[in-house]
Amino acid sequence: MKSRRILVLFCASVGALFLTPGRRAGAQETPPPASAPTPQAAQQTAPGVSQTLRLTLDDALARARKNSTQFQAAQTDAAIVRQDRYQAGAALLPTVTYNNQAISTSLSKGSLSFIANNAAHEYVSQANVHESIDLVSISSFRRASAASALAKARAEIASRGLVVTVVQDYYAVAAAQLKLGAAKKNGDEGDRFLKLTQDLEKGGEVAHSDVIKAELQMQDRRRQLQEAQLGLLNARLDFAVLIFSDFNDNFELAEDLHASVPLPTLAEVQQRAARDNPDLRAALAAVQQAGHDVTGARAGYLPSLSFDYWYGIDAPQFAVNGANGFSNLGSAAAATVIIPIWNWGATQSRIKQAELRRTQAQRELSLAQRKLLAEIKSLYAEAETALNELSGLSRSAELSAESLRLTTLRYKGGEATVLEVVDAQTTFAQANSAYQDGAVRYRVALANLQTLTGVLTTP
Repeated sequence: MKSRRILVLFCASVGALFLTPGRRAGAQETPPPASAPTPQAAQQTAPGVSQTLRLTLDDALARARKNSTQFQAAQTDAAIVRQDRYQAGAALLPTVTYNNQAISTSLSKGSLSFIANNAAHEYVSQANVHESIDLVSISSFRRASAASALAKARAEIASRGLVVTVVQDYYAVAAAQLKLGAAKKNGDEGDRFLKLTQDLEKGGEVAHSDVIKAELQMQDRRRQLQEAQLGLLNARLDFAVLIFSDFNDNFELAEDLHASVPLPTLAEVQQRAARDNPDLRAALAAVQQAGHDVTGARAGYLPSLSFDYWYGIDAPQFAVNGANGFSNLGSAAAATVIIPIWNWGATQSRIKQAELRRTQAQRELSLAQRKLLAEIKSLYAEAETALNELSGLSRSAELSAESLRLTTLRYKGGEATVLEVVDAQTTFAQANSAYQDGAVRYRVALANLQTLTGVLTTP
């Protein structure tokens, strides 16, 4: 089908070439009147062309959360631990079961009683309500609650780590696009400068060495353009793998890399971090979990109490009423107290083991608090430095562009050398690249602050 389509297009083009003599003779043709294509015609002329997807940063984050395996694994772990908490809570409540049993025995020769049974045929059909009260179950429920809080905090840590990755890749694509535009501009400038030196050489105004230097510079600019194209391609592919489940690279970015985004004050960051930092919450939940482990281990010294209530039949006939006319239905209740006496020090060993875990969890909580204080100052200083440098980088990019223009004009007037023009071109390329990298650095620094405060600042 594809080869047939190519053959038809080739024949049509050849026929059009021979049927339009005015085109061969150089005569001008009157173009047909333009008209807006209908949607049906657009679909016919462009089959299989998908519409470009315009992505905001929030859209990219939502897609990454759906498609990130690590993030979904953390969410799954948190959901599983929530079910553990539900099961631990259900274990504290009474359970109801219904038991059906038929027992058949026979008398030995000369025996006058049934072994462990009330009759030769005994039928049991009873509902049983059972409740057990002990400190171990209560501590297990509290431990499961702390484990659920810990898993939730870890899932949030995974979410915020994903945010940093998405922000970095998102604005890396934006920076690569701007770098490619600057590389194209530099390439055009290199071509124009080469033509300028050639024209000046023909007029005897410059030496041939200037033409050679300009051509070398032009070749270097073309290589930089190819590298910029490759960098943009790789950045888009990495970003597409991160946010799409079906690998769609037909997208464009809606956010402006150089949009003004204010930096919150240090006091605001410290206040939010103390309240919303997931690492601190995870360490605190781990300490609480270890504390409940100690309580549960100590409960091994205490007695446990259980209650049972039965209602149903326990009779030689599987019937509501017996052969003697009396009802077989009845109820019974029992209370059991289990008192631990001796287990060769196993309870003491479990207590010691739980206390060691609790001590280690307390150490990790103290470390998390110290790291939080250090990270607040470090990451805030990084964001503040990136913001302060960004204005200088922007000014440097503007000045380098103006310097290149003025140096080129001076070269045309014979007041500058070719080396000055080449140096101005190199400075412009470096300044523009540094400006884009500085903008990405500030965005990533803001995203890193989000991992501490829980607030992602977007334009």
